Amino acid sequence: MKKLWNEFKTFINKGSVIDLAVGMIIGSAFTAIVNSLVNGILKPLINLIPISPDGTGLQTVLRGPVLDDSGKVISEALILDWGGVISAIITFFVTALVLFAIIKGINKLKEAGETATQKITDMAKQELDKKKHATETAAAKPAPAETVEEPVAETLPETVEEKIAAATDGETVSPKVEALLEEIVALLKAQKD
Repeated sequence: MKKLWNEFKTFINKGSVIDLAVGMIIGSAFTAIVNSLVNGILKPLINLIPISPDGTGLQTVLRGPVLDDSGKVISEALILDWGGVISAIITFFVTALVLFAIIKGINKLKEAGETATQKITDMAKQELDKKKHATETAAAKPAPAETVEEPVAETLPETVEEKIAAATDGETVSPKVEALLEEIVALLKAQKD
């Protein structure tokens, strides 16, 4: 019994059941408004339209009322009320039109929400893909090979002239460049020591 009660609570608490109940209440209130509009305003206007020579509106009297000797109505008149039928058709179309507009608006809001959710999801996926790609790229890069640097003193020529000649490949250089090269050599020697 407790399991059945829990299932019933789950069913009642679902959004669709509550939405359906709210929809029924709003629908019945809206139907009352439309019926009042049609029966109170449109139907009298429709019945004013004369279609018969005697001036009656959109009604056809099949049989008049049956009266007794005192004038009391024994049976009501039999009347085809074309205005009532037209009023019911108008009620249907007005109700359908308003419900169509409401449902279309709700669907548009849902689509906008789904589109926004999809965009956010796509952006999150792209960010995750970028991070994953960066991680894979970093993992796939080979580790830099260990390079053994030779000491500076072993690669440099011994004299300043040899050093300048090696740096300029035997070309003549201006005195300023030569002085600069001598300073560089002096700094290198200082680092060596």
